Amino acid sequence: MELDHNSVVAFAKSWGLFYLVAMALAILIYALWPGNRKRFDRAKNSILDKDDRPGD
Repeated sequence: MELDHNSVVAFAKSWGLFYLVAMALAILIYALWPGNRKRFDRAKNSILDKDDRPGD
């Protein structure tokens, strides 16, 4: 098999889509995993900490 531009483009179009879908699913699963709830709640509320105000 000769590796020319059209072969690379065909490979990227076919397997690149599967790669991006797999990565999106992995990130979604990580974000919604019940064990990560405390970490994300802490990050969500850390912006509201009293010691993190400008001018204090």
